[in-house]
Parts: sequence; structure tokens; C-alpha cells
Amino acid sequence: MPNSLSPRAAVYTGTFDPVHHGHLDVIARCSRLFDRLIVGVGNNPDKKTYFTIDERVELLREVTAGYGNIEVVKFEALAVQFVRKMGARIMVRGLRTLSDMEYEFTMSLMNASLDAEIETVFLMAREEFSHVSSSLLRQIALLGGDLSKFLPEPVKKALIAKAKASG
Repeated sequence: MPNSLSPRAAVYTGTFDPVHHGHLDVIARCSRLFDRLIVGVGNNPDKKTYFTIDERVELLREVTAGYGNIEVVKFEALAVQFVRKMGARIMVRGLRTLSDMEYEFTMSLMNASLDAEIETVFLMAREEFSHVSSSLLRQIALLGGDLSKFLPEPVKKALIAKAKASG
């Protein structure tokens, strides 16, 4: 029976709350490595999100519109199940720090036990993005700091508006 999973398609999952230049760097690099990249926007039950899932999908679609091989899709299943549903064989994960590596290594082992056909590929964050996290950016927005070097303009505007509305 021929395998229906494409080795030329990859899925990059996350909460992207909000999407920042570190995420976009991984997306840009993946768009050059794979014929098709699906950016899966999900909810992590351990995280309280700032933006709704639909807002996050819309922001990602806006800032990735210039790529011809990227599709942004929301999902509510396990990431490994979503990867299979999308017909991909590769799950991409970005790594910033050693603590990310420990967490992602554990997750990749669990995903491999859930679906041995799905491979996890890790991309190291570029040095200028290794300290950037969505939770820190939300704090900076709430306290009125400069977000210009961390976020694309549409995301920056949305985050500042959200921060002003919340307090």
C-alpha cells in the first residue's frame, strides 16, 4: 500500500499568541525547505491565550500572505494527529533555549510513539530571536514598551489595541 504522507509537506504548529519575528523566521526558512508548509494554529490547554484562535489565524494569514506555499489552518486535535490529517510527514518545531530542547525532545518522543510515520524536525532560532517569547511581548505591550523590533506592524497594532482594551 503506497504511503499517502508527503515528505515535501511540513506542518509548523503553535499557539502564536501573538505571532512574532522569531516565528516568522522559522516560517520563512521552512517555506524554502518544503514544497508546502501548513502553519497550524492551536490552543494549548496549559496556556491562557490573549487573542482568540480566529484572531491568531487572521494575523498569521495577513503576515504570511506573500508566500506562495504557506497555508494557515486552525486545529483542535493533538498536533501529531493534525500533521497526519494535513497529509504531511514532517512536524517542524522551533528551538530557542536549552529548556525548549528538553521539552521538545520529550514531546517528539511522545509524538513518535503516537505516530511513528511523523518525523519531527527542529530549527534553531537565530540569535536575534532566541530571547523572544509571546508571553514577554504581551507583558511589554501591557506596560507600554516598544514592540517594533519584535513584531510585524499588523501584529504590533493588534497587540497594542488588545492591551489597551484589557486595562
